[in-house]
Amino acid sequence: MSYLTQAQIDQFRDEGYLLVEGLLDPVADLDPIIEEYKSVLERLAHDLYAAGTISSTYDDLPFGERVIQIYQESGKVHAQYFDFSLPQGNVKVDTPMWVGPAVFRALRNERLLDAVESLIGPEIYSNPVQHVRIKPPEHLTPKSENGMVQLGATPWHQDNGVILPAADESEILTAWFSLLDAPVESGCLQVIPRSHRAGLLAHCPRPGTGLTIPEALMETEQSVPVPTKRGDVLFLTKRTCHSSLSNVSNSIRWSFDLRYNPIGQDTGRGAFPGFIARSRLNPASELHDADAWAQLWYDARQRLAETEYNKPFNRWSADAPVCA
Repeated sequence: MSYLTQAQIDQFRDEGYLLVEGLLDPVADLDPIIEEYKSVLERLAHDLYAAGTISSTYDDLPFGERVIQIYQESGKVHAQYFDFSLPQGNVKVDTPMWVGPAVFRALRNERLLDAVESLIGPEIYSNPVQHVRIKPPEHLTPKSENGMVQLGATPWHQDNGVILPAADESEILTAWFSLLDAPVESGCLQVIPRSHRAGLLAHCPRPGTGLTIPEALMETEQSVPVPTKRGDVLFLTKRTCHSSLSNVSNSIRWSFDLRYNPIGQDTGRGAFPGFIARSRLNPASELHDADAWAQLWYDARQRLAETEYNKPFNRWSADAPVCA
């Protein structure tokens, strides 16, 4: 079991974040995910090669170098191809995503759920606001038409700020871990300790970067980087201000961004499917079937593609005075 100590729980409550070193086993827990994603990259490479978008499948390159080369030559970051969630709008029947069994096993990892249970209790729902992020070095990443890096540093935000207001009272917990070591130079996360105490802050929609908290609302000089090793897990409250640093290394930064909340609470993105990951009260309600989980996402994709309400949602306005 990997239940947290009272000192760890107190730090999480007081500081708004907690790094648990070595919670996951790099070989048993992370390597199967890496191996599964090799097949995803293989499919992307062959699809782009068949379309004439790239001149080679680059199957002689290691995973990270292959991602960089394919992104560079295609002139596009294919993040959605790897993600185990859907975009917030404009979902089509063929919108790519990856909902493989190794990803599902990561969501249900027992050591991870033990730690989650220490923080939000034993009735655990896997919140569908979840992502994989494979970030190439910024100097090797394609840029958009306006010169912005297509997948660069994540701006300051709170996870509460990117979901709908219905979940403002939900106790949503973020669990972030890197599949490869994530030192400062590769773009690890940075957090502002105790920032969760200020409540939900205003977020401003910014072209090219997404939602951003104006720095005037935060004490960014108090921020601390949180580099991670393979197997470490960083836990954040839903209102902890955080961002990522730029990847100035020569390698990819590869991370999982998972969320959990107590069963019965709103997830903040009701159009997407979550599931019961652990229930001490009703173990029979837990989902253990990876194929059934994948089908939930396929069904959601089909449903969203067929509805007229398939549009991006956002509670924030760029016209707000604080965004001027």
